[in-house]
Amino acid sequence: MKRASQIFFASILGLSTLAACVSPGPTSSSPLTRGANMPEAIPPVDAATQARFLSWVDGFRPRALAAGISERTWARATADIRYNPRVVESDRNQAEFTKKLWQYLEGAVSDRRIREGRAALAQNAAVLNAIEKRYGVEKEVVVAIWGMESNYGAKRGNVLIVPALATLAYDGRRGEFFGKQLIAALKILQAGDIDPSHMTGSWAGAMGHTQFIPTSYLAYAVDFTGDGKRDIWSDNPADALASTAAYLARSGWSKGQPWAVEVTLPKGFNAGLAGKGTRKSPDQWAALGVRAASGGKVPNYGAASILLPAGAGGPALMIFGNFRAISRYNNADAYVIGVGHLSDRLKGKGPFKASWPGAGTALNEAERIELQTRLTALGYDTGGTDGVVGPATMAAVGAYQRSQGLTADGWPTLELLKRLR
Repeated sequence: MKRASQIFFASILGLSTLAACVSPGPTSSSPLTRGANMPEAIPPVDAATQARFLSWVDGFRPRALAAGISERTWARATADIRYNPRVVESDRNQAEFTKKLWQYLEGAVSDRRIREGRAALAQNAAVLNAIEKRYGVEKEVVVAIWGMESNYGAKRGNVLIVPALATLAYDGRRGEFFGKQLIAALKILQAGDIDPSHMTGSWAGAMGHTQFIPTSYLAYAVDFTGDGKRDIWSDNPADALASTAAYLARSGWSKGQPWAVEVTLPKGFNAGLAGKGTRKSPDQWAALGVRAASGGKVPNYGAASILLPAGAGGPALMIFGNFRAISRYNNADAYVIGVGHLSDRLKGKGPFKASWPGAGTALNEAERIELQTRLTALGYDTGGTDGVVGPATMAAVGAYQRSQGLTADGWPTLELLKRLR
């Protein structure tokens, strides 16, 4: 998802009084059964590969012990550890995120996801209200992340985390990152929050209802039920939902502030002012002719930027600090917009008022590289020709658009590439 963000716009509490609010079992609208998330079998590998992997595991042991992992924890975690070729295959074959933003939102904020999210809100009302009161994060936002990350607990992942992380650290492509995650996972096991056979998640190590990676778990996970464990894997989602709220609160969430407000821009608006780098108060934006899409001025929710997630041809968003708070969870603009818009729909708000551009206007990777190459040849610095549309490429596109008397929204389209050709 972090890659997707570049393409689209470039992814502690006291518990005694709260335990009664936490339901003892599954309450989501989705089927939450331990059987649905039982660990999947690790495919067999040849003896030589397994031997090399176990040799690496033995070599990793001193690093784990130096990080405070006990001999007992190490022995429990690695007793039956095996190389998992499936996670390496997944890591090698991550398909580039090529959906256009509006196509992504069709799935992320589908009618079914909205309907199931509203059911999850109703069926988990007591615990969600308690979480909102404790952390000051609106329950609809927490549930939106739950829906985006695991379809309200239905798809939490069933890959054994320790073998997966060890395999990816051994594999070496992102060895240092996965080595850190492996150490963090061992610390979670040592704390007694989960045992190795139930520590499951995605092939890349994201775990539980709201998909925490181990280092984020150590930093933000909380024991909301008061049972002495921060159990984000349980069929009871309380700890996971509270941990997500704690994460957002620590990331600067401001209750009552919207993540974004859809706005309309005046004719002739300087699209060069769009982007996260320019921040003004709603009153200052209003002085430039920016109005809420629903009519009138945007209330003073704090400093804001104008985001054009699909260029001048799509909705315009005035984004606030809570947009950045969600981006701390996943920094992809598409993800933040998905979570934010889903949370708005769960609150009863309607769809975007402005239409998204028609199909075929966005560029594929080869076309993005060609656009960057052609702009560079004309003297517009795109910061490289790697097909990733980041701030430098958008600035170059905007400069070229201004030179051609076009709306300078910085958005690369097929029409613009045809002009460059």
